[in-house]
Amino acid sequence: MLLLRRCHRLNPIGPLSIDRNQVAPVVASCAVRLCSSSNDQRFHQYGFSASWRHVLAGLLAGTGAVLAYGLHRHKAIEKSSPLPIISQEEVTRHRSLKDGVWVTYQGGVYDITEFVSIHPGGEKIMMAAGGAIEPFWSLYAVHNQEHVLEILSEYKIGELKAEDLKKQSTFKSSDPYSSDPERHPALRTNSLKPFNAEPPPEILADSYITPTAFFFKRNHLPVPQVDPDLYRLHVEGLPRGVLTLSLEELKTRFPKHTITATLQCAGNRRSEMNKTRQVKGLNWGFGAIGNATWSGAKLRDVLLAAGYGPDVAQWARHVQFEGLDKEITGSAYGASIPINKAVSEEGDVLLAYEMNGKDIPADHGFPIRVVVPGVVGTRNVKWLGKIIVSAQESSSHWQQKDYKGFAPGIDWDTVDYKSAPAIQELPVQSAITTPAEGSVIDRSEEMLTVKGYAWSGGGREVIRVDVSVDGGKTWKEAKLKSSDKEGDQTSPPLGRAWAWKLWEITVPLPPEAQELELICKAVDNSYNTQPDTFGPIWNVRGLLSNAWHRVKVKISEDDDEE
Repeated sequence: MLLLRRCHRLNPIGPLSIDRNQVAPVVASCAVRLCSSSNDQRFHQYGFSASWRHVLAGLLAGTGAVLAYGLHRHKAIEKSSPLPIISQEEVTRHRSLKDGVWVTYQGGVYDITEFVSIHPGGEKIMMAAGGAIEPFWSLYAVHNQEHVLEILSEYKIGELKAEDLKKQSTFKSSDPYSSDPERHPALRTNSLKPFNAEPPPEILADSYITPTAFFFKRNHLPVPQVDPDLYRLHVEGLPRGVLTLSLEELKTRFPKHTITATLQCAGNRRSEMNKTRQVKGLNWGFGAIGNATWSGAKLRDVLLAAGYGPDVAQWARHVQFEGLDKEITGSAYGASIPINKAVSEEGDVLLAYEMNGKDIPADHGFPIRVVVPGVVGTRNVKWLGKIIVSAQESSSHWQQKDYKGFAPGIDWDTVDYKSAPAIQELPVQSAITTPAEGSVIDRSEEMLTVKGYAWSGGGREVIRVDVSVDGGKTWKEAKLKSSDKEGDQTSPPLGRAWAWKLWEITVPLPPEAQELELICKAVDNSYNTQPDTFGPIWNVRGLLSNAWHRVKVKISEDDDEE
């Protein structure tokens, strides 16, 4: 997966987010293109047929599904002679496309030149060139499966010279995720390494403020261990030079502000879009969203202290953020937001050190995370280490080659990331949390209560949620809640509706109905509403998934007799 992650036929969201249940169908295409290369000389000299490259394409995807569905069909031919012995000096010479790209693994040597040449943005592949791939496999932990290693051992192009193997510094396979924090067992896990999980859907709308333990977890890399006493935040790109702040200085030099804001992952409800047509990414349900109180210093105040002023406003267009979570290459997770959002008094962008009244926990960005209310979760960078005022967007993979929306007709062969802007504000959204899909309702109860959440990006307030219990034939308006106070429908300041609305409606069970299709759709104060189906909004990454939420339940008859 490490070596395939930039293949434009595969998942572009980062090295750890490929869903093994969704990758298999696209690997064949990559393998075919790999096989079609005219340069066969290097493969044949080691006694391999062209089918070897099919194996390599599937193998380097690094997922059990790919291997199970692809590699068993492309076994290498029986080797008639031992593989050649190759020195580390020779491996080291192969560090470019011109000279060839070779890597080693536990004494085996692999030539991946042909694979690298067919994929754009292959710098992460090149980081392994001429050396061991074990450090990458340790970080990109999906590779660490026994059958992956077994199959890999079948497709060496050579053996590392014994003397060099002894000299090679022993790679101690430490798990970079071993220090990750404990998580609540009730969370529904979408991936373990990195950890990504959502709360049980039935509890999501039970509280206006999402309990921290149940707030969805979206990590791209291992959770960094940060000593709060040694922590420093660096602010760059302004006339006064670099401003460096300790955690204590951030807390004492700047006024503390508190906001209630909803964060939502761009992939929320991807599992529903995936049913329309396969997409790539974590198979989120509708729980990749949560509402919390956040406290910290305003980004605006910090930028003003660092020298932001009218002169800077003439050229600055973006504020970039870099996290302390890093890939094996040393690249930090990064994102950026428009400068106008960052410096606006009404933008309410925080450098938050508290979540729900306590220090932000490790999974949510301790000691500091950016909270950009009204904006997609991926721009709310956790474990914040650096702020850069710039004329340019962040050059991060997550800003440039992920989290962008495309037309339904665009696939991995035709996607052009430069053609679409990075997602910032999210569209209007709602979901039914109770009852759950497939629930059985007893006819004797006579009434049915439906609950859920609704939210819109950009500070647009949800003003209405429409609910249907007959598949969209008729609609009723739900009651909205703006807090945990019963009947609270307080409206926030115009353009600053950062928090979701919870909603509820109780309706009589339709007579004689055996099954109900429940539907909800929200409307915001710009009168944006949700589309009825996923087809028109389908996109290759399964982002911005906000069609009507549908839940089917059955009605059972009470046949008990006295």
